[in-house]
Amino acid sequence: MNTIKSKFLLRPDITFLNNGSFGACPKEVFADYQKWQLELEQEPVQFITINSYTYLAESRKALSAYIHCEAEDIVFVTNPSYAVNIIAKSFDLQEGDEILSTNLEYGACEKTWNYYCKKNKAKFIKAEIQLPIVSTESFIEQFFSGLTSRTKMVFISQITSTTGLILPVAEICAKAKQLGLITFVDGAHTPGQLPLNLTELQADIFTGACHKWLMAPKGCSFLYVKKELQHLFDPLVVSWGYDSAKPSSSLFLDYHQLQGTRDISAFLTIPKALAFMEENNWDEITKGSKKLVLDNASRFCALLGTQPLCPINETFLAQLFSIPIVTKEPEKLQTLLFQKYQIEIPVMVHFGQVYMRFSVQGFNTQEDLDILYTALQDILETTDLIGLPS
Repeated sequence: MNTIKSKFLLRPDITFLNNGSFGACPKEVFADYQKWQLELEQEPVQFITINSYTYLAESRKALSAYIHCEAEDIVFVTNPSYAVNIIAKSFDLQEGDEILSTNLEYGACEKTWNYYCKKNKAKFIKAEIQLPIVSTESFIEQFFSGLTSRTKMVFISQITSTTGLILPVAEICAKAKQLGLITFVDGAHTPGQLPLNLTELQADIFTGACHKWLMAPKGCSFLYVKKELQHLFDPLVVSWGYDSAKPSSSLFLDYHQLQGTRDISAFLTIPKALAFMEENNWDEITKGSKKLVLDNASRFCALLGTQPLCPINETFLAQLFSIPIVTKEPEKLQTLLFQKYQIEIPVMVHFGQVYMRFSVQGFNTQEDLDILYTALQDILETTDLIGLPS
C-alpha cells in the first residue's frame, strides 16, 4: 500500500496522474482549512475585521521564508491568472509597446495579455520556440530573437503548462535586467516542485500557485512584486484598502489584501502545508517523483511513436512530462481513459499539436505509470483513437 497516498483525500479507485491541473490536498491540510472556515462562521465579524490581518501576516511570513523574499512583498490571490490580471490591467502600455513572451505560455495568461494589449494598441509577441528544445543556449537565442526597441516587459513561464517544460528563467531574467526590461515570471507550477529563491532569481514580478505542488487547498496562490514597482499596480477590486482608515506599512498589502467579504481560509493553510512537507521529508519524496518522470519518459514516447520535447534530464523536466500524441479526438481519448480505465490525465491541444501530460506527485508510484502504459497499449490495439506518426 502507498502510505503517502493514504494521507490524501484522493479517491482510491482512480489513478490520479493530473496533479498539475489543480493539485491534491493532504487530509491534515484540508482539516486545517476547515478549521479556519469554522472559525470564520462561528464569529465572522472578529475573524474578518480584526483577526484576519494577523492570520494573513503569519501565513505570508511562512511562505516568504520558503520562497526567500520579504513578507510584505507578497499578497495572496486565488490563482495565478488573477495575479496576471492585476499586472496586465495596470501596466503602462502605450501604443506600439510590446510584451515579449513565448509560444508555450498558458492559454488564460496569453488571453489576458492579448486583451490588454489590444485595448492599448500594444502587442503580445510570442517568440517562436522550436520543439524539441535542444539546449538552454538555443532557447535563449530563440527567445530574444523577438526582442525589439519597443519591448517593455518579458513574460515567461518557469514551467510550462501544456508542454511541462522547465524554461531557463534565471538566465532570461538576468539578460532582461541588463537590457533594462521588467521581468514577470509565471511560476504557477514552481512552488513545491522546484526550489524557489526570489531574492536570487531577479524577477521583478512572480506569481505561483500554492494549491498545486505545495498542496494547499484550491484557490491559494500568491503575487510577488519588487518593492520599487509595487506602486504601479492597482487592485482589481477597489475596496477598504484604498485610502484606508487604518493603513499598514505597505500600500501594496492594503490595496490587494483588503477585498471585502471573502473566505481567506485557503490562504491561511500555508504553515500547515509547509509543516506537512517537512514532517514527511518531502524533498526526498520529490526527488523520487522526478526520477520516476525521467525513468518513464522515453518508453511512453516510444510506445506512441513520438519524440520527447526536450532532452530527458533535470534541466528541462521535473514532475511533469508531456507526450506528443497523434489523435483527432483528444477529448474523447481523455474521457475514455477516465471512464474505462479510471485514469485521470489531461489530453491537451497546443497550437495544433496534442499532448498527454502525466504528473508525478509524492503519492504516485511506478504502478500508476504502468497502469497508464497498459491502458494506452490496449487503446492502440482495440481502437483507432490513437494513431502513429506517418
